[in-house]
Amino acid sequence: MKIKIYYHHTDCGQVVYYAKYLEFLEEARTEFFEEKGISIKELTKQGILFVVARQEIDYKAPAFYGDTLSIDTRVTEVGRVKIDFIYEIKNQNNQIVSTARTVIVCVDCNFKPQAISEGIRKKFIYGVGKYKALS
Repeated sequence: MKIKIYYHHTDCGQVVYYAKYLEFLEEARTEFFEEKGISIKELTKQGILFVVARQEIDYKAPAFYGDTLSIDTRVTEVGRVKIDFIYEIKNQNNQIVSTARTVIVCVDCNFKPQAISEGIRKKFIYGVGKYKALS
């Protein structure tokens, strides 16, 4: 996914505000699911929700107003109730700006953990003891 950095993404120094990366990661996950044919909106209507259980971000270099960032999103593991995402965010010069990891958990409408459906699992390739993402 690509994102152009606008003024509202930045702090007073025209550097991307650190918390904005959370929004970028959310958008990248949504795009990832949609590319796999999975609609988060439709899952929600069915009472299948995904919530963030863990978030890690390493900031490697600043991104600035006017930059275009590329976000590479991958799934490293699909467990019974969780999906583990990793990201690499680069600027237009191919410099790594940030790396991140998000663990999301599948829950029902009462926010109780529930197993990820086989229909969703089929969007992934089975690896040794884990499901691996189609790239």
